[in-house]
Amino acid sequence: MTGRICVVTGASRGIGRAAAEALARLGAAVVLVCRRQSDGAEIARELAPEAAEPPDVVTADLSSQASIRLAASQIRNRYPRLHVLINNAGVFTRQRKVTVDGLELQFAVNHLAYFLLTNLLLDQLDAGSPSRIINVSSGAHAGARLDFDDLQGERGYDGNRAYSQTKLANILFTYELARRVRGSGVTANCLHPGVIGTRLLADYMGVPVAGGALARTFGAKPEKGAETIVYLASSPEVEGVSGKYFVNRKAAASSRESYDEANARRLWEVSERLTNL
Repeated sequence: MTGRICVVTGASRGIGRAAAEALARLGAAVVLVCRRQSDGAEIARELAPEAAEPPDVVTADLSSQASIRLAASQIRNRYPRLHVLINNAGVFTRQRKVTVDGLELQFAVNHLAYFLLTNLLLDQLDAGSPSRIINVSSGAHAGARLDFDDLQGERGYDGNRAYSQTKLANILFTYELARRVRGSGVTANCLHPGVIGTRLLADYMGVPVAGGALARTFGAKPEKGAETIVYLASSPEVEGVSGKYFVNRKAAASSRESYDEANARRLWEVSERLTNL
């Protein structure tokens, strides 16, 4: 990965941090997108001794579209070319919360942040082609469907249903993106990282943050969750492969709903409106 520039969101902990560490060890120049500068700076210091390139830090609150736009502008100014974008950051909430943009939090962070950041960095990824976009989804997408009449969960909110809907949206977005960038040298794939003992799993299980050990009892280590991400970012085996869903470093079938091209196009159009693209 020497000479390859990799942007990783949610890089301050969990799967994102593990992926950033692995890519840095492979020689990549890693851009850590973190919510807090202090967290990013600490990770960068810890990675520096074994990284071929000093890690860079860009702060972004992915629940705020203004913050995402500012972060994307900073990345574009620093890096005319990008080679890998890993959309990894995610949240889970049992109660409905609304962002500064008036959007339901899970939909905003888990889907719209992927959509907006990717589109804002697409020119740099095109300039760095062959390049790869990797979207972290989840097996939780199975059984979900998009309710276009209530994407924001205003009529009745269920945290699990909202989360599953965003993970389905990740896959629909990936497949549609792959169709739109076909032939450009940019590929787009998504993955299920497994059941991993992270803070998100603790939230999903309804366990307090202090009870993270309980979540880890049911989940694998973040390094395990990062394996497929690192594989998709670095392996020559997937050079040119696009529009696929991966589990355990192998292409797998996603749900039937995820292959609905009409819904994928409709989600893209709705996402454009909601992000003012």
